Amino acid sequence: MIKITLPDGTVRDFNAGITGLEIAEALSSRLAREVLSISVNGEVWDLHRGLTSDASVKLFTWEDREGKETFWHTSAHLMAQAIEETYPGTRFGIGPSVETGFYYDIDLPEGAQLSEKDLEKLEKRMLELSRDKQPVVRTDISKEDALRMFSEKGDLLKTELISELEDGTITLYNQGKFTDLCRGPHLPDTGYIKAVKLTSIAGAYWRGNEKNKMLTRVYGVTFPKQKMLEEYLTMIEEAKKRDHRKIGKEMELFTFSEAVGLGLPLWLPKGAQLRGFLEDFLKKIQRDFGYDQVITPHIGDVNLYKTSGHYEKYGKDSFQVIKTPAEGEEYMLKPMNCPHHCEIYKSKPHSYKDLPVRMAEFGTVYRYEQSGELHGLTRVRGFTQDDAHIFCRPDQLKEEFKKVIDIVFIIFKALDFHDYKAQISLRDPEKPEKYIGTAENWDKAEKAIVEACAEKGLKTFTVMGEAAFYGPKLDFMIKDALGRSWQLGTIQVDYNLPERFELEYTGADDKRHRPVMIHRAPFGSMERFVAVLIEHTAGKFPLWLTPEQAVILPISEKFNDYALSVSNKLKNSDIRAVVDERNEKIGRKIRDNELKRIPYLLIVGEKEVESGTVSVRRQGGGDKGIMSTDELAGFLREEIKNQLTGLYN
Repeated sequence: MIKITLPDGTVRDFNAGITGLEIAEALSSRLAREVLSISVNGEVWDLHRGLTSDASVKLFTWEDREGKETFWHTSAHLMAQAIEETYPGTRFGIGPSVETGFYYDIDLPEGAQLSEKDLEKLEKRMLELSRDKQPVVRTDISKEDALRMFSEKGDLLKTELISELEDGTITLYNQGKFTDLCRGPHLPDTGYIKAVKLTSIAGAYWRGNEKNKMLTRVYGVTFPKQKMLEEYLTMIEEAKKRDHRKIGKEMELFTFSEAVGLGLPLWLPKGAQLRGFLEDFLKKIQRDFGYDQVITPHIGDVNLYKTSGHYEKYGKDSFQVIKTPAEGEEYMLKPMNCPHHCEIYKSKPHSYKDLPVRMAEFGTVYRYEQSGELHGLTRVRGFTQDDAHIFCRPDQLKEEFKKVIDIVFIIFKALDFHDYKAQISLRDPEKPEKYIGTAENWDKAEKAIVEACAEKGLKTFTVMGEAAFYGPKLDFMIKDALGRSWQLGTIQVDYNLPERFELEYTGADDKRHRPVMIHRAPFGSMERFVAVLIEHTAGKFPLWLTPEQAVILPISEKFNDYALSVSNKLKNSDIRAVVDERNEKIGRKIRDNELKRIPYLLIVGEKEVESGTVSVRRQGGGDKGIMSTDELAGFLREEIKNQLTGLYN
């Protein structure tokens, strides 16, 4: 007999060799129908693997991220099986699950082509294979046998991967006539997959290296019910309407220029206003919470980033070193702001009475992203972080961490982000080489985050292996209006950079001590945050944030002077108003300005001129009646006040 500990702490005895599916059946017939995979002591397994010793387990369904990952991982293999049947001789790279669905990188045989019109044929074959309910079977294999097997097939992609694996850790998965190198986990059989949509085809360099062969990447998504697929496709259509690149162009917020460079956004006047309002909003919050604003340069000596560890960890993803005319002098475009802030802290001595020191900066950093990975504002090469670093005593750590959580909540409330999850991201204990610092410091940092979240009553989930290389973190996963998840806002605890930079303060005992460092970015980056905000609101920002809050629409040109006088009065009341002076019909003006997502459309004609009023129309809210300019200014100020009242509660 073995003891199985369930998530609620219950311990049950089972016969050794029991599978995850059998555990689910023992707990609930409904759970047995819905379960997709199981975690055993934190490692996700197939449902058909037998447990031979005491373990803590958790069963995953479609509602769990791990369940979806298992479902989509198997779906990637199902797609590969259909491709191999349709295009014999295809070689396969990797086929992981992604945030929504899966992809597989494939090397088609010479002369074969795969286009968008071929995807429907592959979808049909996948559904045929799924209806066969083919068992998905896991097999351990030696490295020697695995190399021989894939070498005989002429599969250089797989043999390259196998050559890097340790003997005794290699597994194959088989379904029908398809066998692939894979560590799993997978569904018990293909019959779980009821609905299929292959969404797109793209090019991808093998292992992300531009020097390697270009492969074909096929994306897809699957569901356990057809209705789920239909709902997903409806959401995708709505997402296209909300695409921040499309709306950003319509609202004249930002643009890109190949002459300037790929992945380097240009903020247009209205976009710069929007971004400025966000920055001013956060700066006020930061002042209230005791932060000081700092400014650091866009470059730094390469040795600065070697000291911090960023050069070793991010050097390959950074722009090339900048050489100066002086021999041996080398600089880098900064990939992170924290090393610079460490040097600011170090610029003068500190006493325990001085701490915490809180410094904030909207600092622009640079990372080299491959051109195929760039996507509007969400993936760029130059971006501005709303970065801040807190240097505090160990006894202040939890309280400071909780205050940062308060700041994150203020921002989410102001911008109507109500649906979120808080993820505690810890190190991977199996891969210590990924991280810097001692195990003792990591233990203290992880403990502080867990306890601070508990004391705030914050519901969290934990993911191993997602920590930053220098410390664990708390990440906020936001769901937008379409139910899509975005990682926005991060708080990190770091004992390691203070060690590397030899940061100190004088304690009450008159001895030298190391401060603890908190890294904090509630927005994450201004570029990505604005992109998410555009898609969440469909460009209809809260009134306090909108670059143009009202537009005055004269019915004809003879009312332009009156419209301008209304605009000036509103501006004097701190309302951002513009006039559409074009010689166009009023219907055209209304349509064009609705496309610009201006919240209030103010129509003026002969009646309004005579009575000194405006006819007020709310974007998406219909007519609001006739108001004088003073009444309108008060009405708009009240709406803004209501949006910003109570944020600190």
